[in-house]
Amino acid sequence: MRIIPILTAAAVTASLFMVVIQRDELMAFARGEKAPETAHEGTEAPAGPEPAQTPETRVGVVALQSKARTIGSAVILRGQTQAIRQVEVRAETTSTVISEPLRKGAHVKKGDLLCELDPGTRPAMLLQAQAQLKEAKINLTAASKLSEGGYASETRLASAEAAERSALAAVASAEWEIGNLAITAPFDGLLESDTAELGSLLQPGSLCATVIQLDTIKLVGYVPEAEVNKVTLGATAGAELATGKQVQGKVTFLSRSADPSTRTFEVEITVPNPDLSIRDGQTADIAISSAGSLAHKLPQSALTLNNEGRLGVRAVGADSTVVFFPVQLLRDEADGVWLGGLPETADVIVVGQDFVTEGVAVAATYRESEQ
Repeated sequence: MRIIPILTAAAVTASLFMVVIQRDELMAFARGEKAPETAHEGTEAPAGPEPAQTPETRVGVVALQSKARTIGSAVILRGQTQAIRQVEVRAETTSTVISEPLRKGAHVKKGDLLCELDPGTRPAMLLQAQAQLKEAKINLTAASKLSEGGYASETRLASAEAAERSALAAVASAEWEIGNLAITAPFDGLLESDTAELGSLLQPGSLCATVIQLDTIKLVGYVPEAEVNKVTLGATAGAELATGKQVQGKVTFLSRSADPSTRTFEVEITVPNPDLSIRDGQTADIAISSAGSLAHKLPQSALTLNNEGRLGVRAVGADSTVVFFPVQLLRDEADGVWLGGLPETADVIVVGQDFVTEGVAVAATYRESEQ
């Protein structure tokens, strides 16, 4: 038996073992490093720290810590100015104008002459009626005395009484005709039109002049039925006219019946106008004050809808889950909206509210209020 082949086979086997099985140790030895320790089969690896448990998955959102503030929930509406009084002064009898006309814009006082009419034969008719009345009274006196003595019938006495009453009516009619010849201003104001021209024929109902009173003046608007209970008589109201002028007054009238076509209620605000700078028919943006209420001022982007289509906001609840609050829009401003219906304090979600629903766990990041 030859020993050399056996030794050669053993060397080859050892080399293959080192290259295949102990390759890592061999390479470490070649680099001069310490061979890594390996766990032997059947030997437990040293115990290390257990891996951490997976945290609950939460949705990241940005929330705003909001606190309610008291605001005056004014009722906003659009209206126009209106003269406190405006009258078309018309003739009540037929005659010709004999007075010089007054031009529109002129100031008039109560009782000032606007149109004087030609009396014609009316003075003579009055004299005739007065004479007939005097005669009727004499006849009535005579008939009464004769009736008391039994020398006149009751028919004659009744006829005398009727004649006297007819004469009285004729006198009253003639005096009324003469009294209507002078058409005067019913109150202090301005002429909105020229008075009737000299020589014009006026008949009953013909226009002599239009007189308006602008001190004081009214602001007239229409309140929606949803806000009519916020308006009370005597409430302070302000308005800005189309010219930019700002005025202030008080509510003096609120309609008890709604307009059948618009379902709105008429409201009038009385405003002083001593210098007559406010004109009749000007457009006005009106704000009527009402009782204050608690509200949150939030970005318009915070508003969202729930699954039922209700307008509201989503907030972070006490257990870091989403809560939905229906809201009422109280006022809209350029930098945000005032909302009612929220608790006194609320962590309102302002970023990510459209990607979560009620009950979803969230991880909120808070930012300071910009309002």
